[in-house]
Amino acid sequence: MNVVLFGPPGSGKGTQAQYIVDKYNIPQISTGDMLRAAVKDSTPVGFIVKSIMDSGALVSDDIVLQLVKERVCQSDCNDGFILDGFPRTIPQADSLIKLLDSLGKKIDFVISLEVDANELILRLSGRRTCSSCGKGFHVQFNRPEREGICNACGAVLVQRDDDSETTVINRLNVYELQTSSLKSYFNDLGILHSISGSGSIDQIQKLISSVLETGGIGAHS
Repeated sequence: MNVVLFGPPGSGKGTQAQYIVDKYNIPQISTGDMLRAAVKDSTPVGFIVKSIMDSGALVSDDIVLQLVKERVCQSDCNDGFILDGFPRTIPQADSLIKLLDSLGKKIDFVISLEVDANELILRLSGRRTCSSCGKGFHVQFNRPEREGICNACGAVLVQRDDDSETTVINRLNVYELQTSSLKSYFNDLGILHSISGSGSIDQIQKLISSVLETGGIGAHS
């Protein structure tokens, strides 16, 4: 099965992506990881990517699609893959579908983790990190034994800049702008499945399995 997974910051997308990887034995394909690997391995595409990155420009869709093509043709993708971070635009989605079709493949499921914005703000803005050892806490869900103090080393807990409420709201707005039209696009194709990202990790995993195994819960948005 070939899966595209969407999820806003704080939705638990990373956890659920790893669950799909482990349960169904398919690789997770991250375009960011592929770009870094191509540069590190000094592949022909990697040289091009490095020169583009060094100039501060954005890597074109054509280059990203070439990397996706090379990756999905590897043997560990024979039984499927999960795409993370791509596509981000409708033109990218169109190109991806045409690419996969040329390889005799297709996207089987697009899963969108849906979480209320207020809950996401609480999840992210409540995170605290130890200023010394880096251990993570949460003001509501994983409180330290002493307020503002790390259990492990006794250092002061801090809020990272990208976890401030203002920054979190901006990140969520950017995500919504990026994905709203994409979700409509995949819904029109009949492959979008919206899953509640609220509740326990186990509950969410059961919903995902229901979709991947029976096309069940969530059906089409």
